[in-house]
Amino acid sequence: MKISLQAELGDFQNRHTIYTFALKMSFLAVMLSSVVIAILVLPFDWLGVLPVPLANAVVYGVALSWLIGGLVSGVLALVVGCAMHQLSVSRAEFEQLSRTDMLSGLLNRRAFTEALDEIDGQACLAIFDVDRFKAINDRFGHACGDQVIIAVSTLLATSFCGRSFAARLGGEEFGVIVVDLPREERIALIRSVCTQLAAQPILVDDCAINITVSAGIAEFGTGRSKETVYSAADKALYLAKALGRNRVVHEDEGLQPHVRRRRRLSDSGHTAPAAEIDYLAAAKNTG
Repeated sequence: MKISLQAELGDFQNRHTIYTFALKMSFLAVMLSSVVIAILVLPFDWLGVLPVPLANAVVYGVALSWLIGGLVSGVLALVVGCAMHQLSVSRAEFEQLSRTDMLSGLLNRRAFTEALDEIDGQACLAIFDVDRFKAINDRFGHACGDQVIIAVSTLLATSFCGRSFAARLGGEEFGVIVVDLPREERIALIRSVCTQLAAQPILVDDCAINITVSAGIAEFGTGRSKETVYSAADKALYLAKALGRNRVVHEDEGLQPHVRRRRRLSDSGHTAPAAEIDYLAAAKNTG
């Protein structure tokens, strides 16, 4: 009988597997000891030192191996199985913690970056940023700022569920991948979340903190790398900030016209007007 320890280790979060593992190991130990006893009694019989006939010696030896060997090996296998179960659970918990932002409970940047590679089909990326978050920390304190992060995270987690998911990218910035919805419905859902955040003050220590959130959206598509999509969403967010905050900008609404205009000017040998250059620079540098 062959036991795949790799397969067993993969299932050791299930306690039923521990008992199966112990039973298999006990059976193997007993079978091995029975074979060894049957082989060893032959030279003892040949030397004439067996106190009982050969047949009886084999029967007694096999019976004792099943009784004593099976019991001992079973107990040891259970101990080992329980230890491996604890190790497997601890490993799973550690993996979960390594992918979770401790304050918000959302995915962290590492897990979010990994998830971007798995996106297939109609989906969009939205990057949210709490407007003037530093002012909130300065006025109400960092503890209240943490409560704002938690409140925003809670709404994002409940609004984007199923195959869609949200992550905290760092500070007051969040990322959301929305799937399984038509494009217009995805955009409408993102706008709705921003509207809800602006309409509901966050109560912290008898203080009502009013916040607004800006967001930039970019679409996944055939031939678009995750870096391209992320960069487009990030630029859309910067533009939303430059346009006055508290708004959602889709890459097609804000960025593409300027890109096309700059390309047309470049093709014709001209440069963009100074006002447009300043506007685009402001969109990139606004926090």
